[in-house]
Amino acid sequence: TVFFFPLSLFSSDAICNFVICNDSSLRSQPIIFNPDFFVEKLRHEKPEVFTELVVSNITRLIDLPGAELAQLMGEEDPKLPGANSTASGFFRSLMSLKRKEKGVVFGSPLTEEGIAQVSQLIEYLHKNLRAEGLFRVPGNSIRQQILKDALNSGTDIDLDSGEFHSNDVATLLKMFLGELPEPLLTHKHFHAHLKIADLTLFDEKGNKTSTPDKERQIEALQLLFLILPAPNRSLLKLLLDLLYQTAKKQDKNKMSAHNLALMFAPHILWPRNVTANDLQENITKLNNGVTFMIKHSQKLFKAPVYIRECARLHYLGSRAHTSKDDLDLLTSSGSKELQPLKSQKRSRLDSCHQEETQQRTEEALKELFRHVRNMPDSAKKKKLIRQFNKHPTVLTPGSDVPTSPAPRRTRSRSFSGLIKRKVLGTPVILERKSRDTTPEPARVSKENVQLLQKCGSPAHMSPVKLKSLEGRKEESCRRMRACLLSKDSSSL
Repeated sequence: TVFFFPLSLFSSDAICNFVICNDSSLRSQPIIFNPDFFVEKLRHEKPEVFTELVVSNITRLIDLPGAELAQLMGEEDPKLPGANSTASGFFRSLMSLKRKEKGVVFGSPLTEEGIAQVSQLIEYLHKNLRAEGLFRVPGNSIRQQILKDALNSGTDIDLDSGEFHSNDVATLLKMFLGELPEPLLTHKHFHAHLKIADLTLFDEKGNKTSTPDKERQIEALQLLFLILPAPNRSLLKLLLDLLYQTAKKQDKNKMSAHNLALMFAPHILWPRNVTANDLQENITKLNNGVTFMIKHSQKLFKAPVYIRECARLHYLGSRAHTSKDDLDLLTSSGSKELQPLKSQKRSRLDSCHQEETQQRTEEALKELFRHVRNMPDSAKKKKLIRQFNKHPTVLTPGSDVPTSPAPRRTRSRSFSGLIKRKVLGTPVILERKSRDTTPEPARVSKENVQLLQKCGSPAHMSPVKLKSLEGRKEESCRRMRACLLSKDSSSL
């Protein structure tokens, strides 16, 4: 059994679910986690902090004067082109009369309920992207009015019944966007979009070129979309996804990304009640901006990495959120207190790795030292031991430092040495002047041990017992010598 608990705190483009799964076969499946979870959480719970964080990074990319920055922050009413012009007054009054009678969906401020109704149109168009001239060829006005009334009344619509054509639905979608009280990208973002369109690359000498800086434009649009109202951002994502898929089938529908931008720029970006004459200096720039949005729509709704990190630090870290410039500055500084979390983690991992490597090295050196100590006496062994003595720090304090090994007894190849080892059990120890070692105690044979147990220690023996013991030893030596001589003679 799987239970889903939706978090209604977040916008529709950041749906997160808690999953409680009792089926063991499903537990092995990977868990999908929204990387923008903390971004959405910060935007919902602390919108002022979130807006300040995003806008501080927007101003790093584009130059916004004081008035335009205040408009972006919502502190001043936006000053739009054509606002003081009287030439287009009649046109603006005519457009306002058309919007006088507002319906539930069309002509009303954008809401989640309105998006739910319009999403039916978008879903239907995704299935019918091959129609030639889609969004350019107008549909039937009667069918469009029937569909519009149905959407305003909230009745269920069966678009797959064949009653409506794809051109009817496409035209109605443009009509819905055009009748919004303000464009989908909002009035206060208008000047920011003009500045983003001007972002170009610099040459090696630092001079501005005419080549667009696509990476900076994508980053700036990602930031700007983050501070859009939640309904606007949700519908914008649905719309750009639709236009992106439409442009991918331009071999069938003859609608490229640029052609689609010409159709939708007046509805989603142009300020309301302005004409093309009001935007004659910027109309090409605005159309190219919408073309860019369509082509890169799959990247524009992801928060930049540094925004994710700042939002995560806001909830999980003790440090306050910072902008990208601050993160770069903190990374370059050597202060541990101001290091970002990533550098701290990396330093901890490096230190742990160094300690682990050092520990393994010391263990290997100890093992090597023990191996050298157990080697037979030779010039090579002496040389290796001298090298270890030159670097006594390779063994950590308190470790098992091996002591100098006791010299091994040399085995004599003579008959007398063999007799002494067999009969007397006394090893021959060669003491070297170069070593300060304690000789091994004399080894006692089993026979002598028995004699000592019977007679006691030599210090407490009487002269008679000691003399008889020496006689027994001499007798055993004579017998052994005769036995060996007889063996040698027989072999010859």
